[in-house]
Amino acid sequence: MAESHSTPLVQAYRRMMERLKERLEELEQAEQAAFPQLSASIEHVAEKAVELGELTREEARLIGGYLQRDLEDAGQHLATTGRDLSAWLRFDLELLEERLLDFFQRGVDQSRLDWLAFESFPETEPVRYQCGEITGPGTLQCEACGEPLIFHAPSAIKPCVACGRTVFLRVTEE
Repeated sequence: MAESHSTPLVQAYRRMMERLKERLEELEQAEQAAFPQLSASIEHVAEKAVELGELTREEARLIGGYLQRDLEDAGQHLATTGRDLSAWLRFDLELLEERLLDFFQRGVDQSRLDWLAFESFPETEPVRYQCGEITGPGTLQCEACGEPLIFHAPSAIKPCVACGRTVFLRVTEE
């Protein structure tokens, strides 16, 4: 299993994810369209991490980019396949921590995916995940050999244990 829970960047991903969840809840309570505000919300929680001295501005932008990538990837999966989040995560949801599942469901539920209707998603290359990046829960697969990497929590992506390569694709139930 490819999980690392203790690195500072993984911890920062978790903290920013929690703050983003709180921020989205605040936006919901104000009856604002939360998903179009996603980028601004991520910037807000990244700035909060900088203000609190948890991260440098560069690190906060990096982690914010990882959050944005994961939510957009999950949103694109939901919008294009019509399948639920468990297909994107591709493992038993009972293994997820309750708060992570709640966060991803709130972050990509159908009401917040309306913004995708305004975006055209032509057949594009799949999202590639690189060694050293931080990813949220789900299954990645080595692009070179197909070896799966399963993440039950935010973790740093390590090289493939089978072939040592460093580029991965998200695995879904398609």
